[in-house]
Amino acid sequence: MPRLSPHTGSTIPFGRACLLALLTSALLFSASPGALALPQLAWLALVPLLWGIENQPPRRAALLGLICGIAYYLPLLYWIVIVLATYGQVPLPIAVLALFFLSLYMSCYLAAFAYLCAKTGPRFPVLVFAPACWVALDLIRGLLFTGFPWMDLAYTQYDLPWFIQIADLAGHHGLTFILVLTNGLIFTLGASLFRRKKTYSPAIISGVAILMLMASTYNFWKLHTLPAAITQAEHMEVAAVQGNIPQDQKWQPAFQRETIDTYLRLSQELFTVQKPELIVWPETALPFYPYEHPLFLRLHSELTRPYQAFLLTGAPHREKISDESPLSYANSAFILSPDGQVTGRYDKQHLVPFGEYIPFRRLLGFASPLVETLGAFTPGQSNTPLSCRNSRIGVLICFESIFPEISRQQAQAGANLLVTLTNDAWFGNSSAPRQHLAMAVFRAVETRKALVRAANTGISTFIDPIGRMQGTSPLFAEYARSQPVALLNGLTFFVRWGYLFPWLCLLLTLAGAGVSRRKAKG
Repeated sequence: MPRLSPHTGSTIPFGRACLLALLTSALLFSASPGALALPQLAWLALVPLLWGIENQPPRRAALLGLICGIAYYLPLLYWIVIVLATYGQVPLPIAVLALFFLSLYMSCYLAAFAYLCAKTGPRFPVLVFAPACWVALDLIRGLLFTGFPWMDLAYTQYDLPWFIQIADLAGHHGLTFILVLTNGLIFTLGASLFRRKKTYSPAIISGVAILMLMASTYNFWKLHTLPAAITQAEHMEVAAVQGNIPQDQKWQPAFQRETIDTYLRLSQELFTVQKPELIVWPETALPFYPYEHPLFLRLHSELTRPYQAFLLTGAPHREKISDESPLSYANSAFILSPDGQVTGRYDKQHLVPFGEYIPFRRLLGFASPLVETLGAFTPGQSNTPLSCRNSRIGVLICFESIFPEISRQQAQAGANLLVTLTNDAWFGNSSAPRQHLAMAVFRAVETRKALVRAANTGISTFIDPIGRMQGTSPLFAEYARSQPVALLNGLTFFVRWGYLFPWLCLLLTLAGAGVSRRKAKG
């Protein structure tokens, strides 16, 4: 006999609930960067799932969440197969299996969300519990097993500046909270209208409406006041260069000279029209150790000295800390001054598991052949910005741009410009480069710093502190562009305090689950 709710009626049959869960999967996928990219759908995508899990036993609700997650993440993360099978030389069946298990892992968080909503539902309305619960689970996913916060819900809105300005208050988690809150409101009002029965508290609805109005007002205010601040700020002419070096040639010694020729040619062509003060090359644009290779000298003799410009480029780096210690390897960014000196180096802090190091090596040592580096990389430890004339540059290398904590710490350390160096050739011609870009947009808005993105094969672009992209490059094409970027100083609320918001959501979720459990026992 179906379980009844004193507020909303009988449980939906499981088969129909599965269809509703799959509808949520389709809407979430359609809202994400990719072939369809309809971000407005994210504002109602969760409604079918909420409808399907209403009044379901918690375990059955968890199964519905798992089904929803697998149907969403399999097509969202399909590029994992390209990374592993095409460029990692992993057998195709193993690559497909890796995609499945990664999707299954990501789906566990949707299952936990559905379980907790069903468990607390009789005591806490969806409007009260669901937004905090979703954000809390996003926080855990961003931390557990070194973290993989890929395409959190807010990132679907990256190309809609009028929705994302609140990120400078509570980060992208704040927008995710509003998105889930809106879904909960639509579900609550829809259920009330459909059943023609009052199922909500007017006080709660009024509070939600006021919060949404405040968020909209803040977005509108920032969009109309920040352009003036950007115009009045100090600027620096910065260039981004995209060499479009094929991944299968990148590390072959025979192509090293050709690679440097390409980057020098594209950079030199910029000076026929403009005079960039800083030129940015992508992650590992130098396919050799700079201090050990004669080609490194050409950067000074043919670029930085004759054009009196700084160069920020990615390159691998190795050194011995002491005579007794083994070589230490790092994925680094070097900044070269016009006088030929390396004036700063940043070592990547958050490395890619199985790409740059093997986590839990004692247990997973068999995966070592997957690491395509000359040695296991060591994570960097410093957030100190790199200096270049009137700028202080916070560097994000590839994977780091999906972690808001790194750019936040760099802004706190005094950075007034963010630069992302990446090599997205691994993704092939998939939706992953656009997904990766979407997350970088929020790093600019959260910190209110301009962000220059240089990618080997794309997507390279200039993102202003409002989150607007300019001069976006195509994929798999050579590209070089120079333009003035604003150097905004000061710290946003997110940098100072707002980063604690998801932790508050975690505390609220634990408290709600605890209260619900005690009441159930009582």
